[in-house]
Amino acid sequence: MKKIFLAGLSTAALMTATAALADDHEIKIGVILGFSGPLESITPAMGASGELAMKEVSESGAFLGGKTVTPVRADSTCIDAAAATSAAERLLSSEGVAAIFGPDCSGVTTAVVNNVTVPQGVINISPSATSPALSSIEDNGLFFRTSPSDARQGAILAQVVMDRGIDEVAVTFTNNDYGKGFADAFVESYKGIGGTVTLSAAHEDGRADYSAEVGALSAAGGDALVVLGYIDQGGLGVMRSAIDTGAFDVFVGGDGMYGTSLLESLGDDLETWFGTLPGSAVEGDDPFVAISEAAGIGIDGPYVRESYDAAALLLLAMQAAGEATGAAAEHVMAVANAPGEKIAAGELARGLELLAAGTDIDYVGASGVELIEPGESTGVYREYELVDGALKDVRMR
Repeated sequence: MKKIFLAGLSTAALMTATAALADDHEIKIGVILGFSGPLESITPAMGASGELAMKEVSESGAFLGGKTVTPVRADSTCIDAAAATSAAERLLSSEGVAAIFGPDCSGVTTAVVNNVTVPQGVINISPSATSPALSSIEDNGLFFRTSPSDARQGAILAQVVMDRGIDEVAVTFTNNDYGKGFADAFVESYKGIGGTVTLSAAHEDGRADYSAEVGALSAAGGDALVVLGYIDQGGLGVMRSAIDTGAFDVFVGGDGMYGTSLLESLGDDLETWFGTLPGSAVEGDDPFVAISEAAGIGIDGPYVRESYDAAALLLLAMQAAGEATGAAAEHVMAVANAPGEKIAAGELARGLELLAAGTDIDYVGASGVELIEPGESTGVYREYELVDGALKDVRMR
C-alpha cells in the first residue's frame, strides 16, 4: 500500500533526489505531459496552468529563502511508457529537476513512478492520472494526484446516464489502464443501479478505420454509446464511424473526451452528447477565474484547475519541508488539508510566508482540493452536455 515514506531507499537514490539543488538559486521542476499523442489538444492549457503556479511562487521571493522556480518540459506522449520513462530519466539526470509535475495519463504515470521517481526518491504529483490502479501503487509515499480516481467517476457517470432515463448502453474504451479502469467502474456501477450493458469492448488508438468495432457495438444494441477514450484518437474515430453508419445517435463520454476539438471534428453531425469530468469544489468567490484569464489560460478544459493545484502543492510542500527534495512528500497531505489558514489560488505568496513562519495552511487552490489517503483528491464532477453546438455545464455531482 501507499505512504510508506522513503523507507529502504538507497543512499544513491537520496543523493539523486538532492542533486537538483546544485544551483543554489534555481529550482527546476519537470513538466511531463502528453504534448503529442491522443490528448495533445488539451495538454497545452494544463501545462500553462501548472507553470502559472510556478511563476507565482518564483515571483513571490518567498520560496525557500528567495529561490526561483524554472519549469522544464518533456513529452509523455500519454500512451508510450518507454518514451515517458526516458523523458523522466532525462529530466532528472540531465536537467537536474527536483520534482515531477505529471505525468498526465495513467499508463505512463505508472511507468514513471515504478521505474524512475520511486527508485530515485523523487516526489511527483499528477494532475490527471485517474486509473483506480494508482490508488494502490507501491510508491514509498512519493506519488500524489490532484484528480480523483475513476472508480468514483465511473459511479458518477453511471448515475448521470440512468438519471436521463437511459437504461441500456454499449460501452467502448481505449485499451489501456485508463480506459479499462474507467470502463470497469462504470459497468459495475451501471449494472448495480439497474442498467444493462449490451457490450463492453476495447478499441485501439491510432487506427484509420473503426467500422469493425462499431459494427460489433451496433449489433449488440443499446440506447446510447458510452465512449471512454481519447478526444484526439480512437474515441473520436469510433464516434465518427458510429455517426457515419447511423449506429448510434446518443453519445456519453468521460474526461478524456471533453473538449472543443471534438465539436470541431464532428460538427453538426453530433446531436446528443453528455458526460462528466472533474470540476471545482471552490465555494463563493473563485479567484482562479481572474488569474487564469489574465494569463490567457482557458479554464473550461479538463484538468486545468488540477494542474495549477498539482504544481502549487509540490512547491508548498517543499517550503514546509525546508528543502526541494523528496522529503517534501511528508508534507503534502498536511499542506493540502485542514487544519490551517486557507490558501486560495493566487495566494501562494501568503502560503509560503505562513509556512516559513511555522504556521499551518489548508490549501484550497483552484479546484478546492482535499486529499485523502492514498494521496488523491476526493473530487467533485461537472456534468456537461451539448447545447446549441456548445458544451454547457448542467450541474455539479
